[in-house]
Amino acid sequence: MPANAPPPSPSATANSSLHAVVADDFAAVNRTILDQLASRVPLVETIGQYIIESGGKRLRPLLVLLAARSLGFEGDRHVTLATLVEFMHTSTLLHDDVVDESHMRRGKATANDSWGNAPSVLVGDFLYSRSFQMMVEVGSMRIMEVLSQATCTIAEGEVQQLTNVGNPDTDEADYFETIQGKTAMLFEAASHSGAILADATPEQEAALQHYGRYLGLAFQLIDDLLDYQGDAEAMGKNVGDDLAEGKPTLPLIQAMATGTPEQRTLIRRAIRQGGLDHLEEVLAIVRDTGALEYTRARAEEMADKALAQLDALPESLYRDSMAHLARLAVDRQS
Repeated sequence: MPANAPPPSPSATANSSLHAVVADDFAAVNRTILDQLASRVPLVETIGQYIIESGGKRLRPLLVLLAARSLGFEGDRHVTLATLVEFMHTSTLLHDDVVDESHMRRGKATANDSWGNAPSVLVGDFLYSRSFQMMVEVGSMRIMEVLSQATCTIAEGEVQQLTNVGNPDTDEADYFETIQGKTAMLFEAASHSGAILADATPEQEAALQHYGRYLGLAFQLIDDLLDYQGDAEAMGKNVGDDLAEGKPTLPLIQAMATGTPEQRTLIRRAIRQGGLDHLEEVLAIVRDTGALEYTRARAEEMADKALAQLDALPESLYRDSMAHLARLAVDRQS
């Protein structure tokens, strides 16, 4: 590092340490990603590479690698599996940004902002299709069953989230059902499929499946928390984006449950209208009602549940990294 370079951020340091135990595997995943992006249509490669290389944490492929290695997997099929899981995730990002009419992700212009909606949707379709080609290469019907079911659940979660937009009557149960589908499902499928690939015992397979589920829930809860108290530069998106889109996330749901009638009425109006006209008032309400602390407590609850699942695994550096990942999910700032 040059003498005048700033020190790495805590999150960057944590991410690098998470990947260190599977560094060789992860390098192979990165090579495979580039190989599998090959297409006879140049725009497919251009958009695919743009979003793949846009600075994501790549937690889902990391989960595949850690889960498989924690159970002693040898071979290279886990690299193919990790790559296809990343392609599934990337395709959902392309589609989500079109649906949400987003203009920025991870501090960069979204693909739909740069190339338009139609190319983004179609490249997302290409990546989904490529991921299913790679599932065939992995050669496990059980893994294909898990991942194909996951794609349906994720799509349902996205539609459910869309139907919740502008609906202030969305309650906590509705919210958790939505984030289980749209976010936690792919975390769950990643760790679950890694366990299946490694011929896990039934107990270990269930533990890794539930570890991914609880980790994904914790991750989304903190995402929704940061939308009301995060730093825009660190997050790579604007504070209040969820409110602007009329999304009733847990901070708003809890604030309506515990606030005064006047506070509840204002939040309901803000959700129905969308936009940022009421942002400062809503920020004050979610702070004053303790809704942010409540959301963090639910995230910590999910992280603790994820950690408890790891007792089914043998001691290893891979298990240690998964434990670290669960703690990082609630400690992060972006």
